[in-house]
Amino acid sequence: MDSAKFKAFVVKEIEDKKYIREIVEKNIDDLPEGEVLMEVQYSSLNYKDALSAHGNKGVTRNYPHTPGIDAAGIVAESSSNAFAKGDKILITGYDLGMNTSGGFQQYIRVPSSWVIKLPDNLSLKEAMTYGTAGFTAALSVYKLISSGIKPEDGEILVTGSTGGVGSIAAALLANLGYLVVGVTGKQDKREMLLDLGVYDVISREEADDKSGKPLLKGRWAGVIDTVGGNILATAIKSTEYGGVVTCCGNAASAELPASVYPFILRGISLLGVDSVQCPIDLRLKIWELLSSDWKVDISSNVEEITLEELEQKINLILQGKISGRVIVNLKK
Repeated sequence: MDSAKFKAFVVKEIEDKKYIREIVEKNIDDLPEGEVLMEVQYSSLNYKDALSAHGNKGVTRNYPHTPGIDAAGIVAESSSNAFAKGDKILITGYDLGMNTSGGFQQYIRVPSSWVIKLPDNLSLKEAMTYGTAGFTAALSVYKLISSGIKPEDGEILVTGSTGGVGSIAAALLANLGYLVVGVTGKQDKREMLLDLGVYDVISREEADDKSGKPLLKGRWAGVIDTVGGNILATAIKSTEYGGVVTCCGNAASAELPASVYPFILRGISLLGVDSVQCPIDLRLKIWELLSSDWKVDISSNVEEITLEELEQKINLILQGKISGRVIVNLKK
């Protein structure tokens, strides 16, 4: 395999803060060390991938680099007893696609500790339909439910609900019997959200309180926030007594302009969600849920592209013009 060539999407820094993206031919021996060599069949496009592709040094320190924080495929070689040639596997999280050559190429080599076997009742394509976005959404839902929030407790707010994480979180919650209210700035996507099982849709403006009040009338039994910033702060001060808010993103802002009052007067809990370093036991549990009791059909909200079409989609996701999920077929 060491002499085999394959196709890869590569970002190069041609001068300070100026980057180009192109599809090149790589050799297997160009890949980093690791116990498992995967023939990648599918990857998926995430916001973090787009940041890496545009030279964000907070995501990727060194270039040239191949982004892609998700990958699903077949074991081509393994020096680990845990995996054998031909096994179907997937990887999300850890350092893949950040500072380790990622899934936007036909082969990757990684540490065996990053790899999990594809769960039963899940195809490689379905695994990437979920990807990091779906895993993060399911982890957020899991934390909400584990904190005692039940369907009968009331409405659940999902911010950024047309995005990858938000749309899957909304679908999961609706499928589990919760009353889901989606927030979006894309009112033309209202029908898409209703098709996912969302109970109601509110505008971004309605979810972004500018009054400066430390508390608002309580409405939400729980919140899954994917955007951060003042929308997260508004959600916190609109949550009912004893409610739970999960936080997993910062697309709107990394700042949190909130007071302590929702926490000390209403007993609100704010739970952080991290999918990168999630412990393996919990990681396996979440994937098992996604392949069984929590499995949802979001195929109507998924676009499949080739590596050659990736450049355009990367630009669109940074402009907030992508709804749902984009998966990359590396077999073409």
